[in-house]
Amino acid sequence: MFEELIPMVVCTGMFAMIFGIAYLRNRENMALIERGMNPRTKDTRPRPFLNLKWGLLMIGSGVGLLLAYIIDSMILGAHVVITHASIHSSDSDSPAIYFALIGIGGGLGLFYSYKIEKKEWLDKKRDEQ
Repeated sequence: MFEELIPMVVCTGMFAMIFGIAYLRNRENMALIERGMNPRTKDTRPRPFLNLKWGLLMIGSGVGLLLAYIIDSMILGAHVVITHASIHSSDSDSPAIYFALIGIGGGLGLFYSYKIEKKEWLDKKRDEQ
């Protein structure tokens, strides 16, 4: 009964989200114009550690995915059965561990990036004094 409503609710939700984002961006631009600022130049501030942050996020996600694979194959017992005709993988029912460890690894990468940025900022502030 409710299965027919799912596509309509999803489409309506996506439309509302896109409309809301566009509406809020327009209001932000209008507020900048009222203050006499150019809305096209609002995001030109320097981002010194952006590549470091994304690099550490990807490394953390990759390490998390590798760790999830090792845990899944070694500890949880997923194994590969090789026969003369084909290779069959026994599929374990633990995909949540992959997503959890990707999140944990990515979060650790971002936390490490924060620590590096904070140390650099404190060193620069100490040098200025």
